Amino acid sequence: MSASKLPDRTNSIKPYSKKELTVMYNVSKKTMTRWLKPHLPKIGKREGRYYNVRQIQIIFDLFGLPDCLDNAA
Repeated sequence: MSASKLPDRTNSIKPYSKKELTVMYNVSKKTMTRWLKPHLPKIGKREGRYYNVRQIQIIFDLFGLPDCLDNAA
């Protein structure tokens, strides 16, 4: 498959709130908080309501791409 025909997942990497992440991973806010807590030094603190693109990339690397984004690609 040529590089031009590969799905572009960079469109899925955008700032997300914790609530949006819970919906994407189909877990409760409490569960998402437990998942993120041990990785906070690596992820970093949120600025406001949203995790920035760099933080979202780290989260996706840690927990895998959510099914809703994986199926879209």
